[in-house]
Amino acid sequence: QVQVVESGGGLVQPGGSLRLSCAASRNIFSFYGAAWYRQAPGKQRELVARDISGESPNYADSVKGRFTISRDNVENTLYLQMNSMKPEDTAVYYCAVSDIGRQFWGQGTQVTVSS
Repeated sequence: QVQVVESGGGLVQPGGSLRLSCAASRNIFSFYGAAWYRQAPGKQRELVARDISGESPNYADSVKGRFTISRDNVENTLYLQMNSMKPEDTAVYYCAVSDIGRQFWGQGTQVTVSS
């Protein structure tokens, strides 16, 4: 079983930045896919950003140009850099890593964008 742990959430003002981290119990580059999802109160969980081996990252339209997903080999970590944040970015953010046919989730980290 793969363990996945997110960190880096918190309170940020509109227009500010935050970086989320995701650590896994296996080399982060060994996974076929790595992604960030989010779930706001009363809403369904949605895909924010996804990194598939051999492909360019893809993003939800609502975060394009503001968020960046990346994998770091030295730190063995998946990141989500979030810039120009908006109140509608408020949600619990989840990291998910996947092999073919299997997906492993973290417990989530709360991000709140408010003045």
